[in-house]
Amino acid sequence: MLLQISEPGQSAKPHERKLAVGIDLGTSNSVVATVRSGSPEVLADEQGDCLQPSVVHYGAEQISVGRAAQGQLLDDPANTISSIKRLMGRGHEDIASLGHVPYQFVPASESKLPLLKTAQGQISPVQVSAQILKKLADIGLRSLAGGASTELDGVVITVPAYFDEAQRQATKDAATLAGVKVLRLLNEPTAAAVAYGLDKAAEGTIAVFDLGGGTFDISILRLSRGVFEVLSTGGDSSLGGDDFDRAIAAWVLGRAAAAGIELQPGRALELTARAAKEALAEQGSVAIDYHGWRGQLDRAQLAAILEALIARSIKACRRALRDADLAAEDIDNVVLVGGSTRTLAVREAVAELFGRQPLADIDPDRVVALGAAIQADILVGNKPDSDMLLLDVIPLSLGIETMGGLVEQLISRNTPIPVAKAQEFTTFKDGQTAMAIHVLQGERDLVSACRSLARFELRGIPPMVAGAAKIRVVFQVDADGLLSVSAEELGSAVKASIDIKPSYGLEDSDISRMLEDSFSHAEGDMQARALAEQQVEAERVLEALVPALEADAAALLSEAEQAEIVAAMEVLLRQRQQASEPRAIEAAIEQLAKVTDEFAARRMDRSIKQALQGHNLQEFEQPSGDS
Repeated sequence: MLLQISEPGQSAKPHERKLAVGIDLGTSNSVVATVRSGSPEVLADEQGDCLQPSVVHYGAEQISVGRAAQGQLLDDPANTISSIKRLMGRGHEDIASLGHVPYQFVPASESKLPLLKTAQGQISPVQVSAQILKKLADIGLRSLAGGASTELDGVVITVPAYFDEAQRQATKDAATLAGVKVLRLLNEPTAAAVAYGLDKAAEGTIAVFDLGGGTFDISILRLSRGVFEVLSTGGDSSLGGDDFDRAIAAWVLGRAAAAGIELQPGRALELTARAAKEALAEQGSVAIDYHGWRGQLDRAQLAAILEALIARSIKACRRALRDADLAAEDIDNVVLVGGSTRTLAVREAVAELFGRQPLADIDPDRVVALGAAIQADILVGNKPDSDMLLLDVIPLSLGIETMGGLVEQLISRNTPIPVAKAQEFTTFKDGQTAMAIHVLQGERDLVSACRSLARFELRGIPPMVAGAAKIRVVFQVDADGLLSVSAEELGSAVKASIDIKPSYGLEDSDISRMLEDSFSHAEGDMQARALAEQQVEAERVLEALVPALEADAAALLSEAEQAEIVAAMEVLLRQRQQASEPRAIEAAIEQLAKVTDEFAARRMDRSIKQALQGHNLQEFEQPSGDS
């Protein structure tokens, strides 16, 4: 009789499917899906709802999530948290991007991260997201296991493609807090393309236009021989359906004021505006009746109200096409994602830009979760024969600071991930036993124009002459887009490392600005880099020459020769401090090298003579014959 055995952690029943789900953790709504009988499907809660509002209510005695919490938006707004995705991985200064909110934040002087004041104490955005994730995971577990299992085997969570290191890490922290095993963070546009089965084509170029409740993403994807690669990404994490609602609410306020009716802005008015917007997705006009003001809103008026917001999304699309070095006509398919793409004006703008009708067959609120479920099914091992490979990219270049306030890029933006890059550096001064590693993100050549991610030190480097140490710096970005940096002095094997977990993230407007600045300041940055490099070289030359002169000038140089060298050094020092052109410093370095050539030759000759003292020439000859 044979007894089946299995590896640790693996099922003894290889035919038994593992429990895996995909989660679209949205700004306004969230969705959980799985694969059953080879087909992805969205899972409903006990009330039959597939769309779970991303809302958490912190009552005095209990916490409610989803539809139950949404019902508290008007009754207890101060303790009802929505659109928390906009604060994931952000700092206090980003609170303003939320616009008018009814809840209170702990002052920046009292907390490092944004904390919300609730009936259950101070709550972080990560904790709020964890509550939403826990509910979604519970829906998945109840639907799949029916009480037979206590946990899911794995979950794929989607994030906007433009989420940076801090925002991705905050999402993973929320999953950990919720007790969810994350297989991977997957870019939302990539998941949508998978849901449409575009990965089954031999090849093609796809644009995914993802306009949700609070974030907008555009990704240009290329499929070739089973490899799904993100060519470029763009977007705006402060643009979505919530902004549409506020714009409509502002229009209502204006119309009411013109009629002599004073209305108060707030959540109730925004919910009324949202209802009107959603109705216009199905009909040509809608009546609005709010606190004594009555009016009509039609699709043409809505298009005019939203024109500036929609234009922001189209501008990001054009930039993403430029980054991918493509024209609109090079795109084979356009996919619409997110509930806000139901707005007719949005669809028309997208169709006009790309010159084709976008794909909208799958419910735009569900398509991302369905794609995530397909990926989760593969990663958990239920579909081992799948050859689909998803390659996402990093949004901004990563590098370290070098002498002169310069940035040395190790990983360029739009590099497919996961990725690891290494580069060797050395010490600048004699006897240097430590090196400060400053990790930066951005496209500019100067440290001052990039964003600082982290700092750490490599200590214990054996004292050596400048330039002798070999320090290998390795950047690793995993499949979730999270960065770790390590440094090692190769001779002594001294090591140091850090996982990049910044306390706040970049606004997409900051990322867009950094990209635009990298183009508009390219020539100036090149000049500044060349100048800084010459300044560093001048400092290196002077630091090496000064001790040499102190030790040997009196013995090897005449007074006139010494005076000539000192004069050339003073010229170089002055040029290093005052010159605005790198060529001026370079010329001063060349002149100093010219007047010190003879000094260097004499020092070398003396060193050779000292080495040969007490020896005869035969000692240095190669032996001949047998020995």
